[in-house]
Amino acid sequence: MTSSAPHNEIFVWIWLPDATTPVVAGKLTKVDKRVLFTYGQSYLDNPDAISIYDKELPLQSGVQEKNFGTEAMPGCIRDAAPDAWGRRVILNKLFGAKGKAADPGDLDEFTYLMESGSDRIGGLDFQVSAKVYEPRLAGQASLEELLHSAELIEKGIALTPELAQAINHGTSIGGARPKALINDDHLKYIAKFSSSTDQYNVIKAEFMAMRLAKLCGLNVANVKLANASGKDVLLIERFDRKLKNNSWSRKLMLSALTLLSLDEMTPHYASYEDLAELIRHRFTDPKATLQEMFGRIVFNILCGNTDDHARNHAAFWNGKHLTLTPAYDLCPQMRQGGEASQAMMIAGNDRSSRLVTCLASAKNFMLSETEARQIIDAQILSINENWDAVCNEAILSPIDRALFKDRLFLHSYAFEGYKSSS
Repeated sequence: MTSSAPHNEIFVWIWLPDATTPVVAGKLTKVDKRVLFTYGQSYLDNPDAISIYDKELPLQSGVQEKNFGTEAMPGCIRDAAPDAWGRRVILNKLFGAKGKAADPGDLDEFTYLMESGSDRIGGLDFQVSAKVYEPRLAGQASLEELLHSAELIEKGIALTPELAQAINHGTSIGGARPKALINDDHLKYIAKFSSSTDQYNVIKAEFMAMRLAKLCGLNVANVKLANASGKDVLLIERFDRKLKNNSWSRKLMLSALTLLSLDEMTPHYASYEDLAELIRHRFTDPKATLQEMFGRIVFNILCGNTDDHARNHAAFWNGKHLTLTPAYDLCPQMRQGGEASQAMMIAGNDRSSRLVTCLASAKNFMLSETEARQIIDAQILSINENWDAVCNEAILSPIDRALFKDRLFLHSYAFEGYKSSS
């Protein structure tokens, strides 16, 4: 096994708003099973300093140790850690061919933070030094090589050091599906690959959902389809990076899981009702944001995306205000039967994937029933009107067109009990 020494102390570096270089914010210290955080004095003396997240790590001197739910790690830090796919890549890197059978729990959170790439989602990174920032950079690899590397990892085959360095670059971007990071001169992309376990063309289904959501008027990340080794690849433009004077600034991001004071062990308690209340009190432009969030719930139901868990919603954080990020990870889920449930509760404890459930929650989003129906009916109309054009964009076969329309998009269960006002 190849591994670095265990880390009991790591330093948190942060990109302040509009900055293109990071500064050290503080340090995380592991004491037994506890995690302590301390802001650096130099950071506290910085007039531009902001809290990493005021509800968890307020900008103050001294050691901070709080109850972060069932996990020792603060959510605002855990949001920057690798998720399921990234952990598989790191296990492959450290354990080689044994990585497929390795338990992700064999490594602690500090190891995952330090072994993952530096170009992680949001505006944080982690270093062994408080003085010198040395990013863990990507190796050189084509899209075809990255796809091949992802396939080898799924099979439990150890990578060459060169390919391991290249695909390790994308370990910290979250999610369970195979993916990598792609850069060009002016944009950064997350590349999503097909998986050996896919029962349908998941890549094209997500592409279509993202395109249709944008055509429905929702704020959605830009996407495009590519091809590598005869396989579809989804390229998602990153919205947490901005090119500024030939350098990249980073936007701090917090997941809804963190905003709702939940963690990996309690995601089933997440509710849109609680998120709506948070939006009313803490988000910029709350009325428009509430309407946008309601529209996203409706679209998730109409496109068959039941994987709308709290990590698949996020907000930008500038030290004072939260702003909803563009939508991402709109992944229609194939299902056999009729009934389905969303990952988050919609109206009270009801999470059923039906439009009437959305109507029951309209008041939480400062919408009348009439306004809610207008949003719902407009989306149904837009999906139907743009269906053929988006299928053509995706170069979808006639068989897949019929399959997607019958089993993914506009599923009959969504309409149970709902009558259009038009």
